[in-house]
Amino acid sequence: QVQLVESGGGLVQAGGSLRLSCAASGSFSSINTMGWYRQAPGKQRELVATVTSDGSTNYADSVKGRFTISRGNAKNTVYLQMNSLKPEDTAVYYCYAYAHSMTNWGPYWGQGTQVTVSS
Repeated sequence: QVQLVESGGGLVQAGGSLRLSCAASGSFSSINTMGWYRQAPGKQRELVATVTSDGSTNYADSVKGRFTISRGNAKNTVYLQMNSLKPEDTAVYYCYAYAHSMTNWGPYWGQGTQVTVSS
């Protein structure tokens, strides 16, 4: 099993910045993609950004130019630097990993961290 623990959420004013962190632990041999998704009240969970083990990144159009995703040197951590935050970025942010645990590859999710942007 893979456990993902997020940190770094909170309350910030519009235009401010936050940095989310996520660390993977448990029994896994490899992690391919890590990333962040978010879910606002009454909306479906949506992709924010992902990064593969070789450093390829993908961003939602709504965050391009404002958010930056990166992997730690140990490759089992992922960060999301969020700048120029807007009220519409308010959501619960979930860490995601596609990892090889035991004998299978599969998706894993963190518990989520709340990000609230006030206007």
